[in-house]
Amino acid sequence: MQAMRFAVEEINNHSGLLPGVLLGYEMVDSCYVSNNVQPVLYFLSQEDYFLPIQEDYSHYVPRVVAVIGPDNSESTITVAHFLSLFLLPQITYSAISDELRDKLRFPAVLRTVPGADHQIEAMVQLLLHFRWNWIIVLVSSDDYGRDNSQLLSKRLAGGDICIAFQAALPTPQPSQVVTPQERRRLKVIVDKLQQSSARVVVVLSPDLALHNFFREVLRQNFSGVVWIASESWAINPVLHNLTELRHTGTFLGITPHSVRIPGFSEFRVRRAQARPPASNRTSLGATCNQECDTCLDTIKSFNTILTLSGERGVYNVYAAVYAIAHALHSLLGCSQTNCPKEVVYPWRLLQEIKKVNFTLLGHHIHFNQQGDLPMPLEVVQWRWLLNQNPFQSVAFYCPTQRQLKNIRRVSWHTPNDTIPVSTCSKDCQPGQKKKALGIHPCCFECLDCLPGTFLNATADEFDCQPCPNNEWSHKKDTSCFKRRLAFLEWHKVPTIIVAILGTLGFLSTLAILIIFWRHFQTPMIVCVFKLARRFPRAYAYWVRYHGPYVFVAFMTALKVGIVAGSLLVTSASPTAHADPNDPKTMILSCNPNYHKGILFNTILDLLLSVVGFSFAYTGKGLPTNYNEAKFITFCMTFYFTSSISLCTFMTVYEGVLVTIMDLLVIVLNLLGISLGYFGPKCYMILFHPEQNTPAYFNSVIQRYTMGRD
Repeated sequence: MQAMRFAVEEINNHSGLLPGVLLGYEMVDSCYVSNNVQPVLYFLSQEDYFLPIQEDYSHYVPRVVAVIGPDNSESTITVAHFLSLFLLPQITYSAISDELRDKLRFPAVLRTVPGADHQIEAMVQLLLHFRWNWIIVLVSSDDYGRDNSQLLSKRLAGGDICIAFQAALPTPQPSQVVTPQERRRLKVIVDKLQQSSARVVVVLSPDLALHNFFREVLRQNFSGVVWIASESWAINPVLHNLTELRHTGTFLGITPHSVRIPGFSEFRVRRAQARPPASNRTSLGATCNQECDTCLDTIKSFNTILTLSGERGVYNVYAAVYAIAHALHSLLGCSQTNCPKEVVYPWRLLQEIKKVNFTLLGHHIHFNQQGDLPMPLEVVQWRWLLNQNPFQSVAFYCPTQRQLKNIRRVSWHTPNDTIPVSTCSKDCQPGQKKKALGIHPCCFECLDCLPGTFLNATADEFDCQPCPNNEWSHKKDTSCFKRRLAFLEWHKVPTIIVAILGTLGFLSTLAILIIFWRHFQTPMIVCVFKLARRFPRAYAYWVRYHGPYVFVAFMTALKVGIVAGSLLVTSASPTAHADPNDPKTMILSCNPNYHKGILFNTILDLLLSVVGFSFAYTGKGLPTNYNEAKFITFCMTFYFTSSISLCTFMTVYEGVLVTIMDLLVIVLNLLGISLGYFGPKCYMILFHPEQNTPAYFNSVIQRYTMGRD
């Protein structure tokens, strides 16, 4: 009220606005919704208190050309339903309901305060900043409480913050006398506060519904929480005057941005001291709602706290008056010295108010498409020290950026002044996923992510993501690392050893071929392992159908088929797969089915070695020079043992070592056959040529035959 008076007098006396025009005003009390209808009808009527019914009100001139207020959303909506019918401008300075943004229903409503969604956003960002995710919400049993609680629930739908419980405060009696039913309800609410583990209480309620509640809080000696106040009571001097509340915890609230208006504090005190003498007030029209002894007494009693608090909220009223003045100045076409005398129609003034664009005390005044003036908000802390700001600013919220900024130090109620903790569960360690407990996502237990998985907390805190195929992770990792590639490298010792043995095998085979080629017609080369004595009929079939050639051709074709099939299924580029024995390693292979091919080929060689060993055993009774069983037995036993070892090794291990073992077994088997079987023959050919003659062989056969007889 005083801010409006100050702004009007400042414009009339000291401003370059509306030269030659004096602004007038009328004020009414609208503490309750029922008080709103009569005043608005009075404003819409003409000087004779008559409101005519007309088909077209475009040329209708009511008693006032604009209305500022009321101060709460419910009253503002009631008034707006009437004023919008006449397109009479209505600027509210503290009604935050988002319903007022609906310009189809309320085309004449504008606001110098941010909407409710900004208040809720500032609260949520404050909760997130201090890592409070387990809260209690108390709301009033009216539209203010219901609308704001719905906005809060919608904003918290993402699950970052959970509501432990929500309760509706009982509506107090106009006399503020506590009824037994209200007392029981308040006791139940405070009892639930005592029992809850949440240590942050968000209260979305007008101040009138909180006096009895906080008295019950003090009666039960409830303490140790952080109270977060909505803008409706965040700077309420009456509640702040309950100094015992400082023992219940820390009070934080969302308020309009404090803007110092030069000269206003002195004006307010001067008006309170210059109270006119009492009159007989026999005529209601004489007073015209302009005298209020109680209001003046209240101003004097709260003068100190209002001054120290920075008189928050008065700038919104001050800006509303100046917005109307600028619009009138533009509508009347005023110059620097005078304004034309014209009839002001409300709907034309409304159009000009929507277009105002000026700077007032460092703040840009311009209404957006929704009729809002995006003024900043502040987060304040209640203080009770003498000569100290009772509502100390601790943070700043910018509506245009929807961001909480400049968060300063808060004095907490906790021991050592530490930030209070209000969480359902302790935060998990890095690399631990959350497992929800119950219906609240904020209540959980922590489980370690297993090896091969990691936790990307920004994507999903409740599930560990698997690493890509070429990466791995340890237990409780938050990221994956590249697996080590394992493959045969030429400079490694095992590869060099296998290469050397392979070279020796190739040279020994080449030497044997040369020796056999040069002594091709000697008895040592042309002798045949004969089984005729053991299996005469089988031997006859073997010779008749060219058994050796057929067998060699078949086995050669089979081997060629295995090699060709392996080449066909082998990809042009190497493939990698994880080593099951060492997940941190990726095995690089040209053939993903390499082990299956080795196993099949090794089993085939095993069968051949068993057959060769069997035939060698059947010929153990032949003459010494013809008896090659001991050489074949040695070779096949070595081949058999090495193949069995390779197959066994392959079943229990997968890795580069399998490839090395496979190559080593092949090379050693070739060396075993070439040196174990053909080696003695080469030795006899080279160092005992006298025993490689037909005569010597015939004599050996004769001695063997005579000995058998």
